[in-house]
Amino acid sequence: MSTSTDKKIVTLEELRAHKTRDSFYALIHGKVYDVTKFLDEHPGGDEVILAEAGQDATEAFEDVGHSDEARALLPDMLVGEFEQNSELKLKSGAAAAQANRVSGAVEQGSNLMYFVPLGLLGAYFGWRFYTTGAL
Repeated sequence: MSTSTDKKIVTLEELRAHKTRDSFYALIHGKVYDVTKFLDEHPGGDEVILAEAGQDATEAFEDVGHSDEARALLPDMLVGEFEQNSELKLKSGAAAAQANRVSGAVEQGSNLMYFVPLGLLGAYFGWRFYTTGAL
């Protein structure tokens, strides 16, 4: 019988050291899994897994909506628990891409925040000049 002290603790450095096709660890829900042998079998292709290299893949894993069968494979791949005192502010590749898209949309939205009112104001004065002949 194993106890909580028997669990292997995986450090951030160790997680990041295993991010190649030959040895790949995935961090999902605070647990580290060796998914190296599964890369070729993954229905979504290996590139979606490899995109999460050295990061927290929880969000990407959950966003896809993995089946119960996929979740049942995880215990056999378990390496250990991720160290608790590590900088767990790891962003997944999917989350980072989403953050970049949101940032770009916000920047684009802020530009519109200035140009739309100015355009409307210009259109109003143009319409007023056209209809009355004076500003």
